[in-house]
Amino acid sequence: MNIIGLMSGTSADGIDVAVVEMQGAAGAAAGLDWRLRGFSTVPFAPDLQREILHCVTSQATVDRICALNFALGDAFAQAAISGAEAAGLRIDQIDAIGSHGQTVWHIPGQATLQIGSGAVIAERTGVTTISNFRARDIAAGGQGAPLVAYVDVMLLTHPTRTRAAQNIGGIGNVTFLPKLGDSAHAFAFDTGPGNMLIDDVARRMTNGEWQCDMDGQLAAAGQVDGTLFEELMDHPFLAQAPPKTTGREMFGAHFGAEIWRTAQARHVSGRDIAATVTLLTAASIARAYAEFLPRLPDEVIVSGGGARNPTLMRMLGEQLRQYQPHVQVLTSDELGINSDAKEAIAFAMLAYETLHQRPSNLPAATGARHAVILGDISPGFTRFLPQS
Repeated sequence: MNIIGLMSGTSADGIDVAVVEMQGAAGAAAGLDWRLRGFSTVPFAPDLQREILHCVTSQATVDRICALNFALGDAFAQAAISGAEAAGLRIDQIDAIGSHGQTVWHIPGQATLQIGSGAVIAERTGVTTISNFRARDIAAGGQGAPLVAYVDVMLLTHPTRTRAAQNIGGIGNVTFLPKLGDSAHAFAFDTGPGNMLIDDVARRMTNGEWQCDMDGQLAAAGQVDGTLFEELMDHPFLAQAPPKTTGREMFGAHFGAEIWRTAQARHVSGRDIAATVTLLTAASIARAYAEFLPRLPDEVIVSGGGARNPTLMRMLGEQLRQYQPHVQVLTSDELGINSDAKEAIAFAMLAYETLHQRPSNLPAATGARHAVILGDISPGFTRFLPQS
């Protein structure tokens, strides 16, 4: 099967499109044969991005969210069509689309809302679309996240090394992967802010010209403000035990504005603020490992946009080695998995599982009462569920 995975994260900078060819049983890693046929990122048009960033705030109105749901469905559909073409395929050669959608609001363990209508995607492309993955896990008592943990277990479990698969998108999340035969179980949780606060500082420093701290330049030129750093590390989420998830509701623009106001009042420079929030991401990840993992990992495998920030990666290595001196910090690219594409790949694989009527949440990661089949299915014109 050729399946497209679509992912738009909390940074809301564009749509990641992974075209994945799969066969075999995804529920057993050894039985899954897969390859990435193509990957691309489609930036949001500026007006659409502005509307997304408005609609993920508490000031959004229901009429604008309703309209954005359909506008994003159109955008995701066009991204899928262009992604298929970039991979050398026509859209009618795609068997299914798995779309994460755009998170508008997330209330851990109670409710979640990802928009970008699956019905619109299926209608515009003619391809069966699986969307709204998180809702069923929450209905089963889970947090609705992290869902990528299921794929981490399949692809990254090692026979002799304990690993942590660390995604650093807008938010950071980790999957603990014990080596084969270990008595511990795989599980996952959100570690805290990822790139979200770093991006916020970069936008403020450059009057919106930069959407992120490119190559970690701003943080590298600054010095960590110790007082501000210690205050940020006292955030109650960081001390909360798993299962736990978070998002823009906690670490979004309102929190970034509060940090900026506090730092400016103390005459902390923009570069020093950038260095401080970058260390916050690195240190919160390392402390989460020390406090909440059954044992410290031998390897940390980083994916997401944070893997492209050398200053953050350096700080992460330094912070981790305070607890585990011999830890290796790698990017998923070094293991043959495109670090930018990993989450989009994951939603293609989750769609594959849903089409084969197999559960694909990881209750130890989300806190759900039991494993469930994820997602809402919008049938396409020609391809429907397998008969098996």
